[in-house]
Amino acid sequence: MNKIKYQVHIFFSMIILFPILFTSGCKHKYDNLDLSKYQYRDTKDLIKFVYDAVLIMEKDGMKSLEYFRNNRDIYKTKDYYLYIYEMDGTNIYHAGMEHLEGKNLFDIKDKNGKKIVPLVLKALEDKNNSHSWVHFSWWEPGKFYPVPKSSCHFQVKTPEGKVFFVGGGLNYPQEEKEFIRIIVDNATQLIEKKGQEAFTEISDPVSQYNYRDVRVFAFREDGKILISPVIDDSLWQIQLLKCSDEVGHKPFIKALEELESIDRVWEVFMAKNKYQRVLVKKCLYIRKTIFEEEKIFVGAITDLPQPP
Repeated sequence: MNKIKYQVHIFFSMIILFPILFTSGCKHKYDNLDLSKYQYRDTKDLIKFVYDAVLIMEKDGMKSLEYFRNNRDIYKTKDYYLYIYEMDGTNIYHAGMEHLEGKNLFDIKDKNGKKIVPLVLKALEDKNNSHSWVHFSWWEPGKFYPVPKSSCHFQVKTPEGKVFFVGGGLNYPQEEKEFIRIIVDNATQLIEKKGQEAFTEISDPVSQYNYRDVRVFAFREDGKILISPVIDDSLWQIQLLKCSDEVGHKPFIKALEELESIDRVWEVFMAKNKYQRVLVKKCLYIRKTIFEEEKIFVGAITDLPQPP
C-alpha cells in the first residue's frame, strides 16, 4: 500500500513540475534573437554562430580570446569565420586571417570603396537593424579574388568592462527580404528627417543603401524618379509606372494601388536570370512617405527567397 501511495505521489508531482520545467528549464538560448524574419538556414546559423561567441565573451571576458585562438578550426568553417574588433577598428581576433590581428582596419575599403568598419559601427547603433547587417566585398582565405559578403554583428561588454564588436559573414550570401527591408525603412526615415539632403546620401554607391545588385530608389506618385534604381543621370527618365515584368504584369502600378490604404507593400514579379535564359521571381519592397508635402515612394528590389 505504501508503495502505491508513493507512486501516486510521484505521478502527481511530475504533473505539477512538468509545466514549470517546460516553460523555464527548456528556454532556448536563441529565443531572444528573433530568427523568424529570415528565410534561409545559412543566415540563421551564422547569427547563432556569432551569438555563441558573444555569450562566451560575456561569461569569460578577455580570457576567452585565448580559447578562440586555441580553437581556430571551430571558428573557421567553409561558410564563415569569426572576428572580433575593438570599437576603434583594431582587430584582436580573426579566425580566417590571423595576420590581421593587432592591425587597425578602420579606414580599410573594399573594392567598391566601402569603409567597412564605419558601416559596422553605424549598423550597431541602428535599432532597425537588429543583427547589424553590413554588405560588402571581401576575399576568401587562400583565394585571390573578391566575393560578395553579408556580415552580422553584436556589440559585447566583457566582465572587465571592455567593449568590442563580434562578427561573422557569409560569402556569396543568399538574398534575404530582411536585408532590403532594413535599408528601405532606413532610407525612408532619412528622407523624413533630412529631406532633399537625404537623396545624396542614399544615392552614394558606397553607402549602406547600395550593395551588390540592390539599390534604394525613390519616385513620386506620377512615376517621376527622385533616386534612380539604375543610373545617376536624371536626364534618362525611366517611366516606372509603364514598366512591366517578363510576363506583362506592372508591379509598380499594383504596388501604388495597394499603398492607397497601407504604408508598405511587397510585390513579386518575374525577371530574367542574369546567368541563365530562364525566368526567376524577384520581390519589390516599397514604403510610402511624405516629401515636400507630397506622397513619395521609396523601394528596392532583390531575389525572392527560395524555400531552404
